[in-house]
Amino acid sequence: MSNTTEPVERSEKEDRGFFGQPFALANLFGVEMWERFSFYGMQGILIYYLYYSVSDGGLGISQAAATSIVGAYGGTVYLSTILGAWVADRLLGSERTLFYSASLVMAGHIALSVLPGMWGVGVGLVMVAFGSGGLKANATSLVGDLYSEQDVRRDAGFSIFYMGINIGGLVGPLLTGAVQDAWGFHAGFALAAVGMALGLIQYTLGRKHLHGIGAEPGNPLPADKRALYIGIGIAAIVVVAVASITGLITADNMSDVVVGLTIVASVGYFLLMLTSKKVTKVERSRVFAFIPMFIASAAFWSLFQQQFTTVPVISDKLLDRNLFGWDFPPTWVQSINPVFIIIFAGVFAAMWTKLGDRQPSSPIKFALGTGTMGLAFLAFIPITGGGPNSAPLLGLAGVLLLYTFAELFLSPVGLSLATKLAPEHFHTQMVALFFLSVALGSSMAGTLAGYFDIDDSRPFFLIIGFSSIGIGVILALASPWIKKLMQGVK
Repeated sequence: MSNTTEPVERSEKEDRGFFGQPFALANLFGVEMWERFSFYGMQGILIYYLYYSVSDGGLGISQAAATSIVGAYGGTVYLSTILGAWVADRLLGSERTLFYSASLVMAGHIALSVLPGMWGVGVGLVMVAFGSGGLKANATSLVGDLYSEQDVRRDAGFSIFYMGINIGGLVGPLLTGAVQDAWGFHAGFALAAVGMALGLIQYTLGRKHLHGIGAEPGNPLPADKRALYIGIGIAAIVVVAVASITGLITADNMSDVVVGLTIVASVGYFLLMLTSKKVTKVERSRVFAFIPMFIASAAFWSLFQQQFTTVPVISDKLLDRNLFGWDFPPTWVQSINPVFIIIFAGVFAAMWTKLGDRQPSSPIKFALGTGTMGLAFLAFIPITGGGPNSAPLLGLAGVLLLYTFAELFLSPVGLSLATKLAPEHFHTQMVALFFLSVALGSSMAGTLAGYFDIDDSRPFFLIIGFSSIGIGVILALASPWIKKLMQGVK
């Protein structure tokens, strides 16, 4: 593991310089905030860039193809956490991998802003996806490394870190949406690049506060095996390129392809950990405990990530966006959830800290998150059946408030749980496995959005909503068994 005893002891006994947390959390908070600014800012305008007509500055592709691309892109971001985690654990360490990944994100946004048409979309989204995947896995891993396994500040620290994510998620769509509305899509993408550049500058200035955490790979790759892995990487790129050129991968089926790849990768990762001789009996039990949590997380994210597929379509075509005589950009709806997160993340963090050992277990928190997400989908039904400009803004805000509560029950807790259940030799890669559940859910969101009929949306929301509630109930009933497998991790 990259965290040594010395930094952990310092964080617990001495280092409380950032709201009672280790001061290094401030630097990780900042770089993740700027990355999320650029990520959500770009993603807020992406779907409109894809399906708006050429005369409106878009590319004019079908709505179904646009939602598939957005779902596939979202899934690839989290799928690429495998690569980012592997590079950290086997080659560079988490800290350097985070820095190079942030640089790749910035380059991707620049490509989107200067390259025309689908060529710019392809190059830009691939760079942003792989850069964001590397950054997310390693920023989260480094946050976990600031605490010992039993440090009671851990969940609160992750909630503060999560607030930084959502400050970026709030401001990004507001500013890029306004810039896009005034000067066009490419100007909006350029602003996302500027945001990531600011994050890189801030992170570079604050790297020293990590005190060597994440500086070295936890499981270095032998030099004689590097050529093999380089060859595998080149072969994978060639296969994807050939599949795209021959039409096996299209805009319409892209999210389905990512779903399949993510399932294969997830099964492979679980098998790798469960069969590794480096994993102890206790660690193996904890990996088994993570399997139902992984399934619940994937189900949750397949609904939550509809914020970037069906919710933008609703915001564009059904929502009454008239605000005191002015129609605000539909991209601004993307900032409602981050506003609620900023308001309530501190409340949840304080609640878990106050409850201490009396707080609900992680499986129960997951069950609450999945069930609440199902209720949010049922809440869409009364506000989406009246045609153009009929959906009330307060009604949609109420639905997104349920999104927020569901997210705070599950997402920061999931990040924390992944670091606690991680086997010693698969530390960052266990975080990547959690992000694989997000990848699966995100790509499924694109696939599910293909069944959304804006003229008859009731069956869509009913089926998905009750399915998610059912998963939450099953997880709650299974929680005693899951806690037993967790072998002392709360």
